[in-house]
Parts: sequence; C-alpha cells; structure tokens
Amino acid sequence: MNDSQNIFYTSISKYYSEIFPFNPMQLKFVINKLGELPGKHILDIGCATGELSFQLAAGGAEVTGIDLNEDLLQQAIGNKKHEKLTFQQGNMLELKQDFEVQQFDAVLCFGNTLVHLNSETLVLQMLEGAKTVLKPGGQLLIQLLNYDYIYNEPVETLPVIDTENIKFIRRYNFADNSDLIGFQTDLEIKAINRIVSNETPLLALKSETLKTLLERAGFRNIQFYANFKQDAFGGKHLPLVVSCNA
Repeated sequence: MNDSQNIFYTSISKYYSEIFPFNPMQLKFVINKLGELPGKHILDIGCATGELSFQLAAGGAEVTGIDLNEDLLQQAIGNKKHEKLTFQQGNMLELKQDFEVQQFDAVLCFGNTLVHLNSETLVLQMLEGAKTVLKPGGQLLIQLLNYDYIYNEPVETLPVIDTENIKFIRRYNFADNSDLIGFQTDLEIKAINRIVSNETPLLALKSETLKTLLERAGFRNIQFYANFKQDAFGGKHLPLVVSCNA
C-alpha cells in the first residue's frame, strides 16, 4: 500500500464499517466453496475492520486477518474478538515471509484489495505467495471490480453510498496509455459538515490478464463470476469474483 492509499484508508477508517457493512453473501460464498468451516484455516487479506473474519471464526474456522492500515486493524482488534481469530499487520506481498508453507485451506482477498498493487509484476508476486501458503488443492478466493466493463463504457462514477452519518462519492479519472486509474473519493461527514477528499491510484486489472497471472502462479480450476451468487461473468456488472485451486 502506498502513502496515498494509507492516507485514504486512515481518513475513512472511523466510518469504514458504515460505508462497507458486512455482506452475508461473502460468507455464503466462502462456505459454498470450502464446505463446513470447522477445522479450516483461512487467511483474510485486507481484513479491514474484521467483519468477515469474525463471521468465519464464529462459524468454526481458524482465521488470520491481515491489513496494512493500522487504524482499520486497531478497530478489528478492539471490536471483533473470538478465540479462533487473530489479527495482525501484514503485507500481501510478504505472505511467504509471514506464514508457513501450505498453512491455509483458503486465502481470501475481497474488497477490491488486489488492485492496490500497482503493477502486474506485484500482482503475480502476491499470487505466488498465496499459492505457497495454501495447502494442495486449497482455495484462493478474490473479489475486485470488473475493469473490463469499467474501461469499455467507461464507468466514471460508482454508486453513491448515502447513510444517516455520511455520504461517500467515488469517481474514476482515466489516463491515456496507462493501466492505472485515479480513484477519487469525497467523504461527507454530515454531523460536522466536513468533506474529506482523497485520490489514490488503482490497477485496472482486466479479467484475461488476471487469468493469465493466476495460471502463471500455478492456480487451476479458475472460475470467474459476476457476483457472490456465482452468476455468469460478462457484461455490464461491477463485481468480478474469482475462485481457483492451488
């Protein structure tokens, strides 16, 4: 995570769970792919405030949640306590250093986390690390945005998130001849009439490129979906959900 990305997540950390509340479909998707959770060891990359990690642990899995942002991580540590759950600061580029070979039954990377890596080389490094820490046949589950659709339209704004306390506006700034998109956000904090603005670069990782990188990292049975319900991928939809085996 670069400095602008860290500043961005720190600026929204107090409101993160309100902006991005727990999505039960994520939990159902993981269970569908893994089967029963008891006895499973799961790594949750980019765990943020720990909502999904906690639900997985409550379901019986041994869960390790990692995030680079200290503000988000402290919320997870303080608010999501479970005997089967561990949170630690961690870099998705350092999985080989931080964990044992073949330690996990599943590695999760949800929430558009993967595209915070700003080059295909770094994405491949992360995928190779995930392959190393997964047990043979273990599952890598990813969720990001469908940059095929976002670039083809192009999609310049994402849906506004408007709650009792905040309004979160998200825009994309496209650059010619670049795989990076400027992700511009305005967080309006209603109680104090304040707007916090940020811009951070994201990698516009398209589906065919991601498939190639997964194959190079040694993954198989690669499946792309339009959402966590596992509808067919392709067309005008924002999510891209991926499952594959080590």
